Amino acid sequence: MMERENSNRTRIVGLRFTPEEYVKIERKWKASTCRKLSDYIRKHLFNKPINTTYRNQSLDDMTCEMMLLYKQLNAIGNNFNQAVKKLHTLDQIPEFKVWIISSEQDQKILLNKVEEIKICIQKISEKWLQS
Repeated sequence: MMERENSNRTRIVGLRFTPEEYVKIERKWKASTCRKLSDYIRKHLFNKPINTTYRNQSLDDMTCEMMLLYKQLNAIGNNFNQAVKKLHTLDQIPEFKVWIISSEQDQKILLNKVEEIKICIQKISEKWLQS
């Protein structure tokens, strides 16, 4: 149906805009879901509904903060794992061996929580990016 509709469009109308007018039109077009400027103008001229996208700046800001937190959590987890691996090389010293054994449970809990937070951040980001 779209193909047939386009083939009937044989008339061309040329319009000239000032740079300011064009910036306004372009801004409104880019805020819409129309892929082509001609589609946006056609819908506007014939009073057809134009779907627009809406971005919540505070949510955008929160998403940026969450992604920064995600990267930081990744780095903390990596550093923590490296530190524990180094400590394991010292397990022949009795005091370190006791500390390593007692801290392994804390390590698992911490890393599991970090992973849960990362998954949550990823889901929120994917959901928001789809909007």
